[in-house]
Amino acid sequence: MTCAVFRGSTKAHILDRKAFHGNLYSIYQEVMAYFQAKLNSALIPHAQGRDERLELPESALREAVVNAIAHRDYRSTANVQVYIFQDRVEIVTPEGLPAGMREEDLGSRSVPRNPLLFNMLYRMKLVEQIGSGVRRIHDACLEHGVAEPSIQVSTDWVIVTFPRREVAVAPHVTPHEAPHVTPHVRRLVAALQGEMSRAELMAALGLADRSHFLRAYLHPSLDAGLIEMTLPQSPRSRNQRYRLTAVGKEARNSQQKSEEEGTTERTRGP
Repeated sequence: MTCAVFRGSTKAHILDRKAFHGNLYSIYQEVMAYFQAKLNSALIPHAQGRDERLELPESALREAVVNAIAHRDYRSTANVQVYIFQDRVEIVTPEGLPAGMREEDLGSRSVPRNPLLFNMLYRMKLVEQIGSGVRRIHDACLEHGVAEPSIQVSTDWVIVTFPRREVAVAPHVTPHEAPHVTPHVRRLVAALQGEMSRAELMAALGLADRSHFLRAYLHPSLDAGLIEMTLPQSPRSRNQRYRLTAVGKEARNSQQKSEEEGTTERTRGP
């Protein structure tokens, strides 16, 4: 597998390039470490300390990399290629879909090109046999609050493209230093009382669209360090709840003070 980082959104200026060789499991681990080193991340505070959160969901990237290893055509001399651009990440797999697989089958069927390799990866619990990989990638992106990836299929390549946020938190920048607190985030901070679940927060905000809530409200609030998970080690737990951080409480107090001062000024009149 070959990984490369480019300046901007084209291949005109290469910033870094690395090729990984050896056994497939080691290659998989090294590519995931490359993502950790080259993609942006934020430090998410919680009661036990801080967790580092990659700008794209690791589980989705992992699924795409393992799928490329499992389903590529090993008769081809081309490498699996990972391209990191300013606006996207591309994972390019040599050759098209396996025989008997159609583009519309993605996410619902599994037709392994390399059955022995696929079975080995299955026993290692890196892949499933029910054709759910594409669906899990999309679900992970939804939970992470980022755009879903696109998949392009041709006779020579399969390209999975993960869009990157236009304004991302720079590496090793703490969340409260990140710019751009939106009106949606301010609404969530104002609505959050004690510890609340996702469903309770959505009800308090009068929202019904879960995807919109995650993308516009919840994840930006987490990234800004204004709220934290009560179960940070199990982000998808059904018992997960959210509460204000010290920074969030300070932000809400400032917001309430500003609103009260504005009300006073309006009451006094000209």
